[in-house]
Amino acid sequence: MKHIPILLLLIPLLAHAHKVIGISDGDTMTLLVDRNPLRIRLANIDAPEITQAFGQKSKRSLSDLCWGKDAQYDARTVDQYGRTVAVVRCAGVEVNRAQVRRGMAWTYPHYNQDAGLPMLERGSRAQRVGLWSDAHPVPPWVYRHAVPLQPPSATDACLTGPRGGRYRIIDGHKRYGC
Repeated sequence: MKHIPILLLLIPLLAHAHKVIGISDGDTMTLLVDRNPLRIRLANIDAPEITQAFGQKSKRSLSDLCWGKDAQYDARTVDQYGRTVAVVRCAGVEVNRAQVRRGMAWTYPHYNQDAGLPMLERGSRAQRVGLWSDAHPVPPWVYRHAVPLQPPSATDACLTGPRGGRYRIIDGHKRYGC
């Protein structure tokens, strides 16, 4: 009889578990909720874009944490793309925090509401794990708004890349130094 109250406590947790059926990148996943897909954007963090350094590794990290597993989510809001912004737990692990701890995401300063995340990020930076092993990691909010590289024109053969490096295109290859 002592076990019945414990089982009753577990029933609500099981009732709100949803299968993870997709991982788009290091901060976006799809859950199956009432037989319908629900796109979730992880709250408080921003992971590298897929085309960015560590983008694929960040996606793989989130996949390792959640793919095919049951997940619970605490919805915070809906973003401009119609995704539910939420804190997610997979197999008992809060994946928003795990991605930062693993060095696979930044704390998103403009949207962060988790006071503990900056400290986790500082620890990851200090240990140089994940994206912090890169000499010059570029936050995704900067990467998304970087000026695309322009082909040389007749008036200006010297170009400036997104990090300020000056180069020319010679025989179809970048040659630094102008």
